Amino acid sequence: MPVLPGALGGFQAQLYLKIFSFSHVLKTGFLKWKPDYDSAASEYGKAAVAFKNAKQFEQAKDACLREAVAHENNRALFHAAKKLLFPHLIKISSENLYSLCRAYEQAGMMLKEMQKLPEAVQLIEKASMMYLENGTPDTAAMALERAGKLIENVDPEKAVQLYQQTANVFENEERLRQAVELLGKASRLLVRGRRFDEAALSIQKEKNIYKEIENYPTCYKKTIAQVLVHLHRNDYVAAERCVRESYSIPGFNGSEDCTALEQLLEGYDQQDQDQVAEVCNSPLFKYMDNDYAKLGLSLLVPGGGVKKKAAAPPQATPKGHAAPAAEDEEDEYAGGLC
Repeated sequence: MPVLPGALGGFQAQLYLKIFSFSHVLKTGFLKWKPDYDSAASEYGKAAVAFKNAKQFEQAKDACLREAVAHENNRALFHAAKKLLFPHLIKISSENLYSLCRAYEQAGMMLKEMQKLPEAVQLIEKASMMYLENGTPDTAAMALERAGKLIENVDPEKAVQLYQQTANVFENEERLRQAVELLGKASRLLVRGRRFDEAALSIQKEKNIYKEIENYPTCYKKTIAQVLVHLHRNDYVAAERCVRESYSIPGFNGSEDCTALEQLLEGYDQQDQDQVAEVCNSPLFKYMDNDYAKLGLSLLVPGGGVKKKAAAPPQATPKGHAAPAAEDEEDEYAGGLC
């Protein structure tokens, strides 16, 4: 008899005891040659839902994991039977495999409710890999994206990895719009973490996909993001090359984005902080995604230079009067000829 957690009330205690009563469906005997993993999985699943509704997340997570184990054992028996050329002994469908994946994902979500985010992400990742094996890449991608959102504020580096994995899944399925959206999330997190080398590569991949789907105006915005990232890397050459290569994108040359970038690069090259600040404070830059707008507002030219003021023009002197000599000009004959 299991020891009941003291915090459980009567209804929850009954559920807790019910989990341990499922063992009879797994027993074998003379007239029962194989455990009934299907029934066990079904009962564990029902218990998990009940525990979740009762907000007993630890017990719900345990029930989900027990359900997953039952599904896995069912699958293992299927493969063993198939290997022995007795596939009629046990049947397993794609629904069973989907239920296995779903059980792991639900266990992860219970861990999320318990604020055990790294453990939650680990289980959801496992579920997504199984979804892929089961031939449901869309569901796998959604699970990975969900895991990325869970961990984004706790472990941005892991979130970047998950978003990139999700993008790869969508790209393999030729769903480029969904893929580029996830790449955008990864790029912004990389910029936020000041991982500019990786961010530059990620933005370039975004730009390539937008070009492939002929979304040219967004290509212009990605060029601005690229230039800002490269300038924060102190790589003027790479920034200039981005603009030069973008001239081949239809409509870029002569656009507002192109003009602004040319002015930005000119000011940066001439160490004219005033001109750089003027461009980066324009609506075109300020209304970009927040992470890129911040890059523009914090951009400094090499050495933190400022625009040099033009020298004041010489004042006109009355006719017949010689202009006074500069006060600081040294008299080359001071002290005599010797």
